[in-house]
Amino acid sequence: MSDTLKLTTELINRKTLTPDDNGCQKLIAKRLSENGFSAEHLRFDDVDNLWITHGNSGPLFVFAGHTDTVPVGPIEKWNTDPFKAEIKEGYLYGRGAADMKSGIAAMVTAAERYVQKNPNHNGTIALLITSDEEGPSVNGTRKVIDYLNEKKIKIDYCVLGEPSSDKQLTDVIRIGRRGSLNGILKINGIQGHVAYPEKAKNPIHEATQFLNELTSIEWDQGNDSFPPTSFQISNINAGTGADNVIPDTLNLLFNFRFSTETSQNELEEKVESTLKKYNLDYNLEWKLSGAPFLTNSGSLIDAATTAIKEIVGIDTVCSTGGGTSDGRFIAPTGAQTIELGVVNETIHKINECVKVEDLDTISDIYEKVLDKLLSN
Repeated sequence: MSDTLKLTTELINRKTLTPDDNGCQKLIAKRLSENGFSAEHLRFDDVDNLWITHGNSGPLFVFAGHTDTVPVGPIEKWNTDPFKAEIKEGYLYGRGAADMKSGIAAMVTAAERYVQKNPNHNGTIALLITSDEEGPSVNGTRKVIDYLNEKKIKIDYCVLGEPSSDKQLTDVIRIGRRGSLNGILKINGIQGHVAYPEKAKNPIHEATQFLNELTSIEWDQGNDSFPPTSFQISNINAGTGADNVIPDTLNLLFNFRFSTETSQNELEEKVESTLKKYNLDYNLEWKLSGAPFLTNSGSLIDAATTAIKEIVGIDTVCSTGGGTSDGRFIAPTGAQTIELGVVNETIHKINECVKVEDLDTISDIYEKVLDKLLSN
């Protein structure tokens, strides 16, 4: 069993439902400390974070990732114990196998091999590990970046080990992500009897024209790096459960995934002006999960694409598709930031798994990227 497979197995075997790290970071710190790394354990509220470094000069290269996982869902539908790693037909099964304990293991083993071969390497190698990526993302990477900013520590390059690949290992790397803006909307009406609508005010009826207009708007046309901004209603509910009562409120949750062509302020202003246009009585709360970010060129992308070509033999595609990641907290510092990891086909699913042979390959790619950026 290779070092990367062994470490991935050890991490999967620790139940880490967000935000519980369950000792994963201590295990990682112990391994890397034996190779000369210096560890800082940063706990904010109920979230464990690890900042561990080797070297003390620039540039600063960071591997970033998370030990926490999403819930397993109906456990009876799993073919294996989700918290006991098991290999079947060339795949390693378990919650977090792809998202992203294999990525973390590959980062650790790549860093170990690199510093063993290059104890006096240029620059500094660091790992930023959190247990708050799958949760609120308040006391994890966001807080670590605040801590680094206070200490005037600037990241130059960051590789997140998120599962970026689509059909085969490294066919896609993520060079940015769309912004994510959530709206929590309450439209107020007046409850009453359905037989006497003139004495009530139905918020569902009141909202119909507003929602029809909002879902038909072309927010922008995107650009070469991002698809057009999209608007989706994710939840809508109203009513008392009775068939003869007009409800007094309508509650909606909606989300914008937005490109760099449209700003957060523009989206908020357009929604609120449309609400006012239809004279709706409403309460609206906005929550920004993250602004769009993009690394469309630079030495990190060059190093990653070249390493992939040399090791896997393919020309990778650079994409900004998919959901959000903790890159949204790191890229705004000015760091060149990409996501490079295993295939994402089974992430968050029942029977999550990763191809065993991909583990050593992605670790080799990480080591090659380090070599290209820090050995010249």
